Amino acid sequence: MNTTVVVTTLLYLAITAGLGYLGYRQTTSAKDYLLAGRTVHPVIMAISYGSTFISTAAIVGFGGAAAVFGMGILWLTVLNIFLGIFIAFIVFGKPTRAMGHKLDAHTFPEFIGKRYDSKFLQVASAGMIFLAMPLYAGALLVIVLIVGLYVMMGGMKGVLYTDAFQGGIMALGMMLLLWYAYDGLGGVVPAHEQLTAMADKVPAALAARGHRGWTAMPELFSPLWWTLISTVVMGVGIGVLAQPQLVVRFMTVKSDRELNRGVVIGGLFIMLMTGGGFGGGALSNVDSPAS
Repeated sequence: MNTTVVVTTLLYLAITAGLGYLGYRQTTSAKDYLLAGRTVHPVIMAISYGSTFISTAAIVGFGGAAAVFGMGILWLTVLNIFLGIFIAFIVFGKPTRAMGHKLDAHTFPEFIGKRYDSKFLQVASAGMIFLAMPLYAGALLVIVLIVGLYVMMGGMKGVLYTDAFQGGIMALGMMLLLWYAYDGLGGVVPAHEQLTAMADKVPAALAARGHRGWTAMPELFSPLWWTLISTVVMGVGIGVLAQPQLVVRFMTVKSDRELNRGVVIGGLFIMLMTGGGFGGGALSNVDSPAS
């Protein structure tokens, strides 16, 4: 590794450790540790929610899928914002926050157990999270160790602070990616015009399944259309409502007003991250003038 990579990595780790320690210093009770005292600023909560929502799979994996399906995958961005932010915060988040406060629940399994008066459901949901989340987050052992350290040390406040910091890095990275992509392709309009003009270059196998170009939806009800809508857009877009690591964040703010304020921040963040990643993936099919 060169010096820049080493210094950047060490700086990132130092800031992450510092935010974890800040969370530790501000944690004095079980409510602080598990729910950040229920007084989290809506901007911090919304960015934490967004950076937890958007994973490497969403940016890199679905960016790659966008290179195949084209701009039609942006319907997933629409569904992410509508369901994952608006419906999740307003329709789902408000009663979840109020009920969690009334039940004095501090974790998602405790919330489920108290809501349905079932110790079995509490233990079962905790077991599912215990078994599934390490697999979801454990691609790199060193990352698991770092996350485990600031979670144990700083509790929910440490998690929210580091999430917001990482979300800021993600947003900056995506803005830079889009800037360089459009700059390299001659601008926003020329880039999309070039991508539209490539419709005749769709591989025969994709064209046979309904692909009509990278700026058009696949042919209605074609095999590729069904794959895009049923598996990618709806399959991924609806699933956000069932993620416990996101649901618990609704219980970290003190009132519905904070959730309302978080909708705008969360929506803009998701639009940038998924819209940018998917759009950039589709545009990767265009050759830059320099090449």
